[in-house]
Amino acid sequence: MGKLKTHKGMKKVLNVRKSGTITIGHPGTRHNTGSKSANFNRKGRKQSGLSKADQNRFKNII
Repeated sequence: MGKLKTHKGMKKVLNVRKSGTITIGHPGTRHNTGSKSANFNRKGRKQSGLSKADQNRFKNII
């Protein structure tokens, strides 16, 4: 059986840490941030972790 190809869209969005946990950024922080509140922009800088169920789904395609 052949190898699975990496899903390039997921690779650009998700980050895999050394411990194996997968993190993802928050939406809405790419552009037009000047009109958004400072609190929204501040919270968007921090990455959030994926749930265990989602980590198991994405483990093979990243």
